[in-house]
Amino acid sequence: MIAWTRRRLVAAAFVLLAVPAAAQLVGFATSPLAIETADGRRHAFTVELALSNAQQMQGLMYRRSLAPDRGMLFVYEEDAPLAMWMKNTYVPLDMLFLKADGRIINIIENVPPQTLDSRPSDGPARAALELAAGTAARLGIRPGDRVVHERLAGK
Repeated sequence: MIAWTRRRLVAAAFVLLAVPAAAQLVGFATSPLAIETADGRRHAFTVELALSNAQQMQGLMYRRSLAPDRGMLFVYEEDAPLAMWMKNTYVPLDMLFLKADGRIINIIENVPPQTLDSRPSDGPARAALELAAGTAARLGIRPGDRVVHERLAGK
């Protein structure tokens, strides 16, 4: 009887650990964002905003797809070195790290899903933008280009 009870407790704990996200997912507001490239092109996106700690911890976890014109913008209170990972993220992403004025510091392209490898900014950043993998190359987006959004000073 004791062994059976322990097995049930272990099984219940496993279920709770495997499925907590479904019961605890947070929501995100959306807003328009544009990326202006050095050659004068402007690319429009709709992004979800990761502003709170809970939203930033969840990010794009558990998503099975991300449309080419969608993304997630993580905005922080202060400039600091940032690092992102792909825990429980099922779609590959491009990660763009931004200065407070929206200038792109660096881009890490085609980050594979479900890794715990840290992907860092090249210096202090105010925000990070995650887009579907291949977006930066497809649209010719490069460091030095500018992200225009109401949450960034360079709007």
